[in-house]
Amino acid sequence: MSKPSSKLEKKLRHQVGQAIQDFNMIEEGDHVMVCLSGGKDSFAMLDILRTLQAHAPISFKITAVNLDQKQPGFPEHVLPEYLKSIHVPFHIIEEDTYSVVKRVIPEGKTTCGLCSRLRRGVLYGFAAEHGFSKIALGHHRDDMIETLFLNMFFAGSLKTMPPKLKSDDGQHIVIRPLAYCQESDLIQFAEEQNYPIIPCNLCGSQENLQRQNIKQMLAQWENEYPNRMDVLFKSLQNVTPSHLLDHKLYNFNDLTSSKIPNELKIINLS
Repeated sequence: MSKPSSKLEKKLRHQVGQAIQDFNMIEEGDHVMVCLSGGKDSFAMLDILRTLQAHAPISFKITAVNLDQKQPGFPEHVLPEYLKSIHVPFHIIEEDTYSVVKRVIPEGKTTCGLCSRLRRGVLYGFAAEHGFSKIALGHHRDDMIETLFLNMFFAGSLKTMPPKLKSDDGQHIVIRPLAYCQESDLIQFAEEQNYPIIPCNLCGSQENLQRQNIKQMLAQWENEYPNRMDVLFKSLQNVTPSHLLDHKLYNFNDLTSSKIPNELKIINLS
């Protein structure tokens, strides 16, 4: 007999269900590759998607996929044992991207960028080979807000992680079911569920990563102005292209006034 859902679990389940509905993330007959890193977010995503799968009005399949990047000390047994215990079909991909990153990136430099690109390439290739129709990643609301500021501050662009994305080659649809979920809720939920969390040790103690600086900035704002994160996230859903400066996105050149010049006005005295 399954234990009753907690208030927090119901909240997260509602948010995931709403995101799936709003962006048409999962459709009838989909086979979703759930990317499981061993972190709190991907564990929660898998858990909630399984619950929704059992009650959804459509039929879709889920397979958990983990990329073992051959990091020294990585506990290879943890995820297979956990996934077998909850009866979830899974694949473990073994690809030594760790050695590539360590060979290419100088000591002390940020490894996350290259690590992410290599990981994405391996996962995309696996998805294509095995016929998955959707690739689910565990990024949440806070990740999206942080990425927005990272792009503005360091890349000069106004963009973030979209909840649904077609890959550059057009072959894959990437979805982020946790798009509406707060990180603080996911932390609490992971503690409640007692997931076997596996920390990422590849980047070691890279405390000066720009994402960490952005995270600290946003945390300070939220402390000083409660609900600031909610307002920031709402802004991502309330975009007015005509009030920005991208002439490729909005046609400023053809704007004309609807005001009729005085000399063309006809006064009807009848």
